[in-house]
Amino acid sequence: MATKKPYTRHDVLFSSGDSSCAAWLYLPTGVTSPPVVILGHGLGATRDMRLDAFAEHFAKAGIAAFAFTYRHFGDSGGHPRQLLSIKKQLADWDAAIAWVKARRGLDGTRIAVWGSSFGGGHAITVASRHPELRAAVAQCPFTDGLASALALGPAATLKAAPVIARDLAAKARRNAPVTIPLAGAPGSLALMNAPDALPGYRAIAPAGTTFRNEVAARVIPSLVTYRPGRAAKNIAFPILFCISNTDTVTPPAQTLRYARTAPQGEIKTYDAGHFDFYLGAPFEELVHDQIDFLTRHLDPAPTTPTPGRIASNRR
Repeated sequence: MATKKPYTRHDVLFSSGDSSCAAWLYLPTGVTSPPVVILGHGLGATRDMRLDAFAEHFAKAGIAAFAFTYRHFGDSGGHPRQLLSIKKQLADWDAAIAWVKARRGLDGTRIAVWGSSFGGGHAITVASRHPELRAAVAQCPFTDGLASALALGPAATLKAAPVIARDLAAKARRNAPVTIPLAGAPGSLALMNAPDALPGYRAIAPAGTTFRNEVAARVIPSLVTYRPGRAAKNIAFPILFCISNTDTVTPPAQTLRYARTAPQGEIKTYDAGHFDFYLGAPFEELVHDQIDFLTRHLDPAPTTPTPGRIASNRR
């Protein structure tokens, strides 16, 4: 007799602004009106880049998971393609929360947001704007664009200036965007060129992914001025910060300073790098910590436990 799967996955398309976002809804089997965690990814990443792995574990723990891809990327709508707008991405989060609240069969009073990398920064911003939520998780979060730009180095920023100018001219003429790689080799022109950036993106992109390693260059000035960590002090409910001690993209010292301002913040630190969080033992440790946190604050119905690694954790 076949074992019943602990969750079901459903394809969803929800409206946001002038277009729509594609998403997956994971429903835990046999759980009536479960709480929900909404998952959003990092710079230019799509939900098939390991958000599904986190969502599956949450669903097995009795928590419905709603993983979406931002407009202009992957199989979501929006034109032109590969356009990263902070304002639009935050609107996508608002639209995802509204969809979850309206969806029958989910408990719209027990919602958490979960973001990784750039999405981790968005999770902080969204949490500060939605006091009705129950909890938030910010994984290796982008908290300060200026700190990240300084980590990349001033020479890299200057190298990007001509590309930014060409893309802004293309925007004015309504031409296709002039793009820059999201991740590149050390010393190359890219939003991220730390040694682990390009291998890290490649490691989490599955075969047949809709991910494209490029973004409209016009976003760079807004990235430098985006400092979502400043909103941590305004979050009215528990938030878990999962921080890499060796992060090459989001400097951990600045992230820790912001995390400590959250009134109900919990901090976990890990020796794994920024891109290691999605795979292997670091992933298992992270998802264990996050399930513990979300279970405490979303109070899901009990489920039958499955054998797995129980990791020790550090504060």
